[in-house]
Amino acid sequence: MLVGTLQIKCYAPYVHSLKEKRMIVKSITGKVKNKFNVSVGEVGQQDTHQTIMIGVATIAESTGQCDSILDHVIDFVEDNCEAEMIEVVREIR
Repeated sequence: MLVGTLQIKCYAPYVHSLKEKRMIVKSITGKVKNKFNVSVGEVGQQDTHQTIMIGVATIAESTGQCDSILDHVIDFVEDNCEAEMIEVVREIR
């Protein structure tokens, strides 16, 4: 069994309040969780208006399967989030 994790950092210059940011985070985390059946949540920068940091975790049998799931999550977030993805940290153990 392998555990794959992602830490996705996004920048949203149009966000001017924590309420706006919370709406964006809630939307994207809900969509990712429902579509890919992974654990997802905001993991940092919670008091910063324009920076969004999302953590994703999944388990799989093989490295290839883990990589595939994480690749699909990255592509989905990039396509469905208005914020610019500025950093992705991937780890498989």
